[in-house]
Amino acid sequence: TDSRGLHHLVWETVDNAIDEALNGFGKKITITLEKSGAVCVEDEGRGMPIGMHASGVPTIQVIFTVLHAGGKFSSEGGYKTSGGLHGVGVSCVNALSTLLVAEVHRGGKIFRENFSKGVPQGTMEIIGETTEDDHGTITFKPDSSIFTVTEYDYETLASRLRELAYLNKGIKLNITDLRTKNENGESVHDEYYSTEGLKEFVKFLDASRESLIENTIYIDTEKDGVPVEVAMQYNTSFSENVHSYVNNINTIEGGTHLTGFRRALTRTLKKYAEDSGMLTKLKFEINGDDFREGLTAIVSVKVQEPQFEGQTKTKLGNGEVAGVVDQAISGALTHYLEENPKDA
Repeated sequence: TDSRGLHHLVWETVDNAIDEALNGFGKKITITLEKSGAVCVEDEGRGMPIGMHASGVPTIQVIFTVLHAGGKFSSEGGYKTSGGLHGVGVSCVNALSTLLVAEVHRGGKIFRENFSKGVPQGTMEIIGETTEDDHGTITFKPDSSIFTVTEYDYETLASRLRELAYLNKGIKLNITDLRTKNENGESVHDEYYSTEGLKEFVKFLDASRESLIENTIYIDTEKDGVPVEVAMQYNTSFSENVHSYVNNINTIEGGTHLTGFRRALTRTLKKYAEDSGMLTKLKFEINGDDFREGLTAIVSVKVQEPQFEGQTKTKLGNGEVAGVVDQAISGALTHYLEENPKDA
């Protein structure tokens, strides 16, 4: 119920919008912090389904009031990969908000349903017509009787949106804060968009460091149905700076994907060094830590059914992912070293 939980409400809602965009519906997501303390998230997705559910209530009501009702769990038409975990996302956001308004622009009409603390306030209504493309907006106001903090921190939201833009290249993320004005008297606003994704993320992280190799090594591949994306750069420092993600979730405790990455890195670099005779003059054994000095890297995988463990549930436990990442990196890195002997 602290600030972390408060901001998590936004992530749950934004994750749903990103899932739509990743699956080919829309390219832009807009977040607005309203003066009232509410947050509005708008996407260019298909808009939530407005038909009736098999249970006899509008589907939109089911989405916001029934747990595990997410689209990612149906066998047909579900998402290939998605950032959320349990399909409880927006129903939790709804339950923890004194007011939640779901608005859908679909087929030339505007549909709206209001909720309070998870309870529908009346039923879904058609409130007007529109010439706009299909899309949806969700506006919610966190419940101050549950959260100890109800004021959103702009910087916290903005830095996560920047991270999400790097992790999902080609998706535009906008944030506007109507609560504060800048020196020109306009609302504070930022837009995040990345064409190169993780490659740009590494450049951003290494902006103040001196690079050792000219180009950022970038690997984007899929193995056994698991998309693996990695960007890495070596700099002249001695510290290791590796960030790992699963379905856009920052796995701060690492996990099997990171294990696979490290294993492949050590083995591939060592084999290259041995084969090219670089290690013959060394009087000592070279190990994994040596290969990670001055390394900045981002490892991002998308896993259909991630299992998280660890104290904060931010450590990936899927055993099969280690082998997948290991193979993907070994192959791509071996190829890279052969083609770029100077960097090697």
